[in-house]
Amino acid sequence: MKLVLHNYWRSSASHRVRIALEVKQLAFEYAIINILQRDQFSELYRAMNPMSQVPTLVVTEDSGTTHTLTQSLPILEFLDERFPTTPLLPKDPFRRHQVRALCEVINSGIQPLQNLAVIKAIKALGHDTNAWSQSYITPGLAAFEQAVESSAGLFCAGDAVTFADCFLVPQLASSRRFGVEVERFPRLLEIEARCLALPAFQRAAPDQQPDAVK
Repeated sequence: MKLVLHNYWRSSASHRVRIALEVKQLAFEYAIINILQRDQFSELYRAMNPMSQVPTLVVTEDSGTTHTLTQSLPILEFLDERFPTTPLLPKDPFRRHQVRALCEVINSGIQPLQNLAVIKAIKALGHDTNAWSQSYITPGLAAFEQAVESSAGLFCAGDAVTFADCFLVPQLASSRRFGVEVERFPRLLEIEARCLALPAFQRAAPDQQPDAVK
């Protein structure tokens, strides 16, 4: 099986999938989609991803059959089902719900309001883009930290890495870029530090990618 991840180094959604691939020790080809240069709007890429977003994971079976997967959370679900070794979802249904709910705090409650298209629109209206982003990121992280109090062990949901950690670490990286005072969330920073001590998270980090601007 061949995995090709079409992604951008600083995209938080791309970062989530890279973490999952690295945690599961799955080899993949890194395909650069430079969203600042609008690669995502090329005819070729839009044929794969009609939303013109990253990431897109192209899976080629040994038989030659190809599948194109989009949206980071469903991609993580696919990886966990297809490659169950080192699971990223707990077995208990209630705990699985906790993980998915934590992911959605970021996936639907924070990240869409800080993505490139929204930021460009806010800037065009003459608003302070950092102030805009902070007004949504800060309460979102507060809600995430409150939810984590009932689910966390060493990581967001228990003592093993889950989808929730794959979402938290990229979001904290983005939060810092927008000037959010992440020091207000010590529990999240503790979890982040444990994640970043793991080689999989280190390999997935934005500044370690081939297209990173340093």
